[in-house]
Amino acid sequence: MFTKQLSIKRKIWLTITLVSFLMIVLGVTLTYFLYERLYVDKQIDLLEKQGAMLKKEYVSDSKGKAYEQLSAWVQESLNINVVVTEDPMQLSAGIPFHGVFDENLITFEERQQLLEGSDVLMIRDHPRFDQKVLALALPIFEKDVLQGVIFLYMSVDVVYEPFKPVQTILFITLSFIFVVLIWLANRITISIISPLKEMEKVSEQMAKGDLTKRITINHKDEIGKLATSLNEMAQSLEIVEAQRSEFLQNVSHELRTPLSYIKGYTEAIQEGVVQGEQVEQYLGIIQKETERLRRLVHDLLDLAQLEGNSYPMKEEPIAYSQLIEEVSQRFTLRSQQKGINIRLDLDEDIIIKGDSDRLEQVISNLLDNAIRYTSTNESVELILTSNKSYAFLEVKDKGPGIPSNELQRIFERFYRVEKSRTRKEGGTGLGLSIAQHIVQKHGGKLEVASDEQLGTTFTIILPVITE
Repeated sequence: MFTKQLSIKRKIWLTITLVSFLMIVLGVTLTYFLYERLYVDKQIDLLEKQGAMLKKEYVSDSKGKAYEQLSAWVQESLNINVVVTEDPMQLSAGIPFHGVFDENLITFEERQQLLEGSDVLMIRDHPRFDQKVLALALPIFEKDVLQGVIFLYMSVDVVYEPFKPVQTILFITLSFIFVVLIWLANRITISIISPLKEMEKVSEQMAKGDLTKRITINHKDEIGKLATSLNEMAQSLEIVEAQRSEFLQNVSHELRTPLSYIKGYTEAIQEGVVQGEQVEQYLGIIQKETERLRRLVHDLLDLAQLEGNSYPMKEEPIAYSQLIEEVSQRFTLRSQQKGINIRLDLDEDIIIKGDSDRLEQVISNLLDNAIRYTSTNESVELILTSNKSYAFLEVKDKGPGIPSNELQRIFERFYRVEKSRTRKEGGTGLGLSIAQHIVQKHGGKLEVASDEQLGTTFTIILPVITE
């Protein structure tokens, strides 16, 4: 619960500090343990071996010249002091070994062990030299009677003397490790916290509406991926915001024009500015602009439902060629009035699944555009083919075509191509955007290809139902 309240920076520092402390404690403990077990135990083993040799020589040589030479060699070469007492009474008197140990050096329990024939190993304060000694007492028996004791001892300082350089090296090494860990902690903290701080700052600016800010990416890890995601999100939001602003401007513009006409002509009629046939003419204009508003509101509602997934899309088998024929029949009169021939080349075996009303809306929109922009005495073609997976409906016109640099934008809301797609010809600028959304919701694609002065081809690609 406590760590939840800490910042990430403090959590990192706390973690590294704890790890460093545990590593140092573990390193020191392990070093001392190994020294204690290896070196000190080796010194104890040395005492026991030398003591056994001295005891053997003492007994076999009866404290002769061989024992004296061995004792002198042990004391000179191995820094092991050797003391012998042949008076067992001195053990109980507490002043053994000819004044070398002026006070009790062994306890009552240890004396009992000697009397029982056991060797006694001890680490104890030396009463005279004010230092600890490592000592070994070996009892000497003759006919089951304690006749004496051989004492071997060395200063503990001598035992631990080789460890002092190790202690210095250990201290320097651990200090270096600690400094390195602090440096690493600082580097890690900077590498993690700095981009997070920048992300926080950019996020705050984004929350205030400034979507132009981006995060500088210097990482390829998870933090770098997070920064990339935030930059992509900011870019997407910026695009959405730009589209929303453009959409509102377009809607306002599209509504303002017919409303201005309706308001102006209505006021002219009410104020009696026009008379007779002009009134009928103005009423016709008002009706036309009202119809334009109705279509615009209808298309906006359609687009909102399609983009928000709120429109229920039916899924039913559809005889694709029959649907196309029904749509084309409704445009026969209009095409004949303009002198345009609608040519059909349809594969009647193609069955698709979808919403017939919505697909009819798509085909009607494309066919309406094709007739509108095709010149008199030309033809509009609807060609339906398929492969194993998809059906392809091509709607070809003989119009002026669309410039290549504008092809990718014709599906945008309210986008019109200059010279050919104008408000005067009655479109709302939403038909192709709606058509694209409908086709996509059927699992298909709406593609366009165009050559200027030769015409435009829209292709509806939809999945087919296979047996």
